[in-house]
Amino acid sequence: MSKLTREAVLDRAVSLADEEGIAAVSVRRLAAELDVTPMAMYWHFKNKEELFSAAADHLLAGLIGPPVPDQAWNDRLRAMVGRVIDLMRAHRSLPELLRHCDKNRALNFLRATDTVLGLLKNEGFSLTEGYYIASYLLNGCMGLVAGDPTCRPNIGEREAAEQRRQHRVALTALPPDAFPNVTEWGRTAPEPPDVEHYYAIGLDLLVAGVEGLAAARRT
Repeated sequence: MSKLTREAVLDRAVSLADEEGIAAVSVRRLAAELDVTPMAMYWHFKNKEELFSAAADHLLAGLIGPPVPDQAWNDRLRAMVGRVIDLMRAHRSLPELLRHCDKNRALNFLRATDTVLGLLKNEGFSLTEGYYIASYLLNGCMGLVAGDPTCRPNIGEREAAEQRRQHRVALTALPPDAFPNVTEWGRTAPEPPDVEHYYAIGLDLLVAGVEGLAAARRT
């Protein structure tokens, strides 16, 4: 058996969290799946909190991305927010990991936060305001992924499609004179939903709010 590496533990922890949720991730479970003793796991991670912090940080590697010459601050911010959304779409456990881990141990998270604070500071925001904005953006990404119209936890694609159909039927059954736009939406909503359009609008909305605040400060 090859030597157990930190990367192997993190890869399996992330896969397990994506498949079953972070509640399924434990030192004993990982040890059994990696065919090692629990003591071998403790060589890399002292407890579950340390493991969660490392797993979140593992996923956030490369979040900042290489610098682009003459890139505008808002374009760089958009690129970072877009990467966060992409990571959360690819790894559904990431929002949960970020909620439960000690972010002060997640160096990639801290580097990304520091970069965002610097971008916003250069646009006239105080560090406190920048921290609030960074928090709003992170929670906005989490909410966007949680509301994905094509993905519902613990149900299959066919069942999700049936739930959407029932929802549209319920909307069209409403009195159209009282709810003309809601009932029209029920009749015309695309099926399946255009998920890329959903995420594009969400990204635009998140970044446009920051751009609007920055523009207001310059007037």
